[in-house]
Amino acid sequence: MTDTKQTSARAVIIGGGLAGAKTAEGLRDNGFAGSIIIITDESVAPYERPPLSKEFIAGSKSLPDFTVHDDAWYRDKDVDVWFDTRVTAFDPVVKTVTIDDGSHIKYTTLILATGSASVHPPIDGADADGVHYLRSIDDATALLSVLGEGKRLAIIGGGWIGLEIAAGARGRGTEVTVVESAAQPLQAALGAEIGAAFADLHRQHGVDLRLESTVAAITVADGRATGLTLADGTGIDADAVLIAVGARPEIALAEAAGLTIADRGVATDAGLRTSAPDVYAVGDIAAAEHPALGTRIRTEHWANALNQPAVAAQNIVGGNAEYTRMPYFFTDQYDLGMEYRGHSDGYTSVVTRGDVAGREFLAFWVNDDGVVLAGMNVNIWDAGDDIAALVEARRPVDTATLADPAVPLGTLLS
Repeated sequence: MTDTKQTSARAVIIGGGLAGAKTAEGLRDNGFAGSIIIITDESVAPYERPPLSKEFIAGSKSLPDFTVHDDAWYRDKDVDVWFDTRVTAFDPVVKTVTIDDGSHIKYTTLILATGSASVHPPIDGADADGVHYLRSIDDATALLSVLGEGKRLAIIGGGWIGLEIAAGARGRGTEVTVVESAAQPLQAALGAEIGAAFADLHRQHGVDLRLESTVAAITVADGRATGLTLADGTGIDADAVLIAVGARPEIALAEAAGLTIADRGVATDAGLRTSAPDVYAVGDIAAAEHPALGTRIRTEHWANALNQPAVAAQNIVGGNAEYTRMPYFFTDQYDLGMEYRGHSDGYTSVVTRGDVAGREFLAFWVNDDGVVLAGMNVNIWDAGDDIAALVEARRPVDTATLADPAVPLGTLLS
């Protein structure tokens, strides 16, 4: 017999990315019989975003390859997708969502899957034609149109997006200059030693890497970007500029509705429940209590958008699930493939084993007690499970043994 109470339920999902689509999938997989509405400000079905800076720019994938579900799936699962629609507010007291035409829709459960937006720093010339950001398929398509043999791209920011685009652009024959204010690329995420390995990688592939440099202005002629002027007066000529200096979690709706905010995200318990009744948050914006780590964390990783929705869906239909997966992300740049597991906050040293210069190594972020907080495998594909076990154990290990390739990782917890 169908539960009439559940049949009358309505789940509204704000956000048309991977997290939004996987929430709808999780609800149907867990027997949710009510109506489901996904509201997205884009004109295409929900898709994954990591390929935008990886395979799409490299030319090995097109949008259908990383679209989460095709149109038939949404019809078969009776999931409505409202395209080109922007949510302007929601009211957790009366349980309504307001959209940009001024109309309201009632919900019984609301899921915030709003993701992140590119940071737009106040740089002179940033509003010129030829200045790009990367967050959507439209952004990626526009960027792709300016890459190719004989073209010049200047990238502001040596983080993941900047370096992945640099690799894809070099693969298309584009001359690339990357300007980064830190001493090494990825220094904030990985530390100076590992950042230096990525610097060497990009220089070996012809990237002009300007470290400890800041941009004074984007140069403009006839309304179009023509390059950069650095703070020391150096000029860099370019046909296009990419600004890739970080992401900003989209939490304005939650803030305006009075939800608890933490770590620049929406605070949730381990089951992705926010401070408002029947409101959940998943993906980039979820600052979730993590039972295994004993702290609240928020990470802008693909794995959260992929896996958190299943936990939220179970709880929406009456379960009591917790999100316990360790943070995970990956990158592919030239001949370097990498996976990272864990959360390195509080680390005091980085321990490596293997050939760092040859880009076939493991790295571990360790605290003063010898506890492995995070681990990374670079071009070594049989170490992932052992790294995960070390991170999840939260137990001290001998760092000299950890660095010794002759000692199997799996024996360190024996």
